[in-house]
Amino acid sequence: MDQLQLREKEIFAALRAVGKSEFVIIGGYAASSYAPPRFSVDCDIVVKDKETARGISSILRQVGYNQVSAGTAEAAYGGSFERFEKELPNGFIASVDMLVGAVTDRGTLAVFSAGWVFENSIVRNLRGKTIAEQLPLRILKPDALFAMKAVSCRPTDIRDVFMLAPSVEGSEWVVREIAKRCNLQEKSDRILKTVDSRQFRDGLQGVYGKLDSHTFDNHMKALKEVFSLLS
Repeated sequence: MDQLQLREKEIFAALRAVGKSEFVIIGGYAASSYAPPRFSVDCDIVVKDKETARGISSILRQVGYNQVSAGTAEAAYGGSFERFEKELPNGFIASVDMLVGAVTDRGTLAVFSAGWVFENSIVRNLRGKTIAEQLPLRILKPDALFAMKAVSCRPTDIRDVFMLAPSVEGSEWVVREIAKRCNLQEKSDRILKTVDSRQFRDGLQGVYGKLDSHTFDNHMKALKEVFSLLS
């Protein structure tokens, strides 16, 4: 078993252990539920309150995770969060970031409340990139995930936005949620400019394998349709 597979297998084992708790998966693992699975370095989960967080913390410790100081951990999202890490063979680390009460984007300081996250989530199968296992868990819906990642707009987020675009059901809702939290036009321009580059397409194939032109064009068309209200 290679190192990436070992880490993903460990993350799935941790999620099985806490599976009966109230949480929502966001981030890269959530994106893999709607698009071809990609490997994610860590797993991001959202809980509503500190009581739930304490319960999950206890379970994670029981299965070998240690809590890392939130003040020193690097995370995609800020706000109140706790990071848990487990050292694997060959020095690899499996990590779970638990965001409590809200998700705050570090770059824009935009806030997505835990209530918003739970309201816009659904139970569906979580899929891995390197393992065949699937877990039925509460996951952020594609429209909400698209909005959250468009606000963050890091390179990995733009890649996920592109892959999620065909799964978006309500473009008006999506652009409204983005506009509440940041400059919608600026984010749209950055995303569309990025995905229209050869560098982006090459990087995409490095993660998902070769995409045929028809599939790539369908994703591009869906992405432009989401932002078409700005025209």
